[in-house]
Amino acid sequence: MKIIHFIIFVTLLTIACKNGTKENHGETATKPVESAESKLTDTFEVAAEAFADIQVLRYQVPGWSNLSIKEKELCYYLYEAALCGRDIIYDQKDNNGILLRKTLENIYGSYSGDKSNSDWKKFEEYCGRFWFSNGNHHHYGNEKFIPECSWEYFSTIMDASDQNGFPLETNESMDKFKNRIKPLFYDLKVNPKCVDLTSGIDNIKASSNNFYENVSQKEVEAFYAKMPTTPKAPSWGLNSKLIKENGKLIEKTWKAGGMYGASITKIVYWLEKAVGVAENEQQKKTLEALIRFYNSGDLKDFDTYCIEWVHDTLSKVDAVNGFIEVYLDAIGKKASFESIVNFRDEEATKRIKAIANQAQWFEDHSPIDPKHKKQTVVGITAKAITVVVQSGDAAPASSIGINLPNADWIRKEYGSKSVSLSNIINSYNVMNARKGTLDEFAANDEIKMRIKKYGALASDLHTDMHECIGHASGQINPGVSTTDITLKNYASCLEEARADLVALYFIMSNKLIDIGVMPNLEVAKAEYDNYILNGLMTQLTRIKEGDQIEEAHMRNRQLISMWAYKMGMKDSVIVFDKYNGKTFVRIRDHNQLRLLFGRLLVEIQRIKSEGDYNAAKNLVETYGVQVDKQLHKEIMSRFKALQIKPYRGFIQPKLIPVLEGDKIIDVKLEYPTSFYKQMMEYGKNYSFLGIKN
Repeated sequence: MKIIHFIIFVTLLTIACKNGTKENHGETATKPVESAESKLTDTFEVAAEAFADIQVLRYQVPGWSNLSIKEKELCYYLYEAALCGRDIIYDQKDNNGILLRKTLENIYGSYSGDKSNSDWKKFEEYCGRFWFSNGNHHHYGNEKFIPECSWEYFSTIMDASDQNGFPLETNESMDKFKNRIKPLFYDLKVNPKCVDLTSGIDNIKASSNNFYENVSQKEVEAFYAKMPTTPKAPSWGLNSKLIKENGKLIEKTWKAGGMYGASITKIVYWLEKAVGVAENEQQKKTLEALIRFYNSGDLKDFDTYCIEWVHDTLSKVDAVNGFIEVYLDAIGKKASFESIVNFRDEEATKRIKAIANQAQWFEDHSPIDPKHKKQTVVGITAKAITVVVQSGDAAPASSIGINLPNADWIRKEYGSKSVSLSNIINSYNVMNARKGTLDEFAANDEIKMRIKKYGALASDLHTDMHECIGHASGQINPGVSTTDITLKNYASCLEEARADLVALYFIMSNKLIDIGVMPNLEVAKAEYDNYILNGLMTQLTRIKEGDQIEEAHMRNRQLISMWAYKMGMKDSVIVFDKYNGKTFVRIRDHNQLRLLFGRLLVEIQRIKSEGDYNAAKNLVETYGVQVDKQLHKEIMSRFKALQIKPYRGFIQPKLIPVLEGDKIIDVKLEYPTSFYKQMMEYGKNYSFLGIKN
């Protein structure tokens, strides 16, 4: 599971932001790449291009120059393996995703006409949005978006581009190609949502991702219900597409020699090179297990890989690579490709490790029913990491923490790894220092001062607790199936809510003071202030007026905040105030709020442990989905006046091997400055899949 960086003012540092925002973009905005530094530097320009609702950032890789040549070489091979899987996410999000991307790349790279007019700027903005979202469905809201330039203009610039560069079918004329792609780009009724979680519909048919074809939700559920349900059964369906051919259901497995085989073969090639420079025998076993999985497609091999990966606690360099998270599947079975290459941040690891070391204490003192607790919490490895590169569903928009593996039985028997992405968090924090948001939305000076003083630490602690304690806590009752079967389309939302509630409940505990990671409970109050403000108000800047909440993390945060508000109304635990025609939210009793968080945690853990679908549905639909339209309109108006982009993601650093003959003698790290140029380079260098897979 991963925790997503939420709305930009949730954490406010007292750092002075020294980075200007470049409003122009494209290759004309490119500056010479910067070399890597050993430490974070204040002069590093975090902000890059900005377009639509997106601010593109950059992140530093401190400590790179201190790595050994062998460690750098290992990072380079894992970097290449990460980027070789990039095509997969485009195809997973939409079966026309690669077709559309190659069309855009050809126009953007070969159009020879006027690039100064407003229509080209609109087209260019669409390209940026498409690349940022890995397709034409919003990376967060899942709804389809279309170019703001007209189809007539789009058609004209196609005519002025390299005609041999378009992905036409055999003997297909340009006119037929245009007719074929026009609705894919411009018709909002064609593939309207990548993931549709609306209650009471067939969520499989309503979702336009490429995990299923010609099948209904009932057919999918019946197909996987036939699979063995032993306590150690694999996560059936995790790495395959389910289709119906001639009336028969068939899985197309993602593996070398199977679906996505061209990309996966490249991934395996680089992983095999990584094996040759592994830091130790355990890391070597881990990489070899991943290679076996990619070659076989057997989910038992994937479980073996996950177990070996959990056991690899000594290696400095590490990577996530595979089909990991299930947020893009409405019923939580199919996993999207992602990769994160990293090395341990030794200093920042001390805090998260101190928390993980107390995992048994937190489990023992959790308010949940004793029968839902783990009697023995095993193998939680916690660390802060310095990210080298991210790809697939992990990029360009980045999480700030992850806890893996996701299989409950592996967590229970072998443990998990919880990581905080320290250099990613640093870039977010630098941008969060911009003025305006806190002054606009915080209810009073007391809240503002508390967040300014403690907000950064509060956010870090929440992330640490969410990942290494929250996701690792609790257990499913014997005989109860996994949540993809029991809770279906509500599983992801409630798992994130459960982890958030563990963090919220324990952050208001003296235990964190006792172990030396928190100075006082004012830090906890700052996190409560942040969380409720975001959950009830400001995260709504991320959805269009009139829409309801779809994304699992957003549903989770509103569910918790709205439930606590409703349940605490009698005692006015949380109140809404009106000043000068503006709405503000304020916590009147932080201690009472902690008790409410505890009550909700008990219920959500019960729902997961017992597999109570009806209770899950009622909880999410009642508190996590609907939006107060009048309040939403007000918030959007106030936020628009601040002229700040609600979404952020990253340009990736670039690794360049230095060769002496065939031997790598060093690996240079550079920081590109143009998101657009990087996307075109990736399209040129890492395109291995066909238009249809």
